[in-house]
Amino acid sequence: MNIETIVKIKENPMLQKYIRERSYWYKILNRNPLMLKKMEEEMKETYKLRFEDKIDDINTKMNMFKAFMDAIK
Repeated sequence: MNIETIVKIKENPMLQKYIRERSYWYKILNRNPLMLKKMEEEMKETYKLRFEDKIDDINTKMNMFKAFMDAIK
């Protein structure tokens, strides 16, 4: 793995955690460091860090709050 890729991974604790959990990425990044972007996308999808996931989370919380308010009435 080249130095730039290692630095980018070490700067992001979530990427560090992800690559430790899925060690096959070491091999992929050794062969093609440009796959770091793909790994980041996969990590965001796995840990639900995408924009869509955040919107879904807010929607779920609002529905729970609405259900709670309806139960109080």
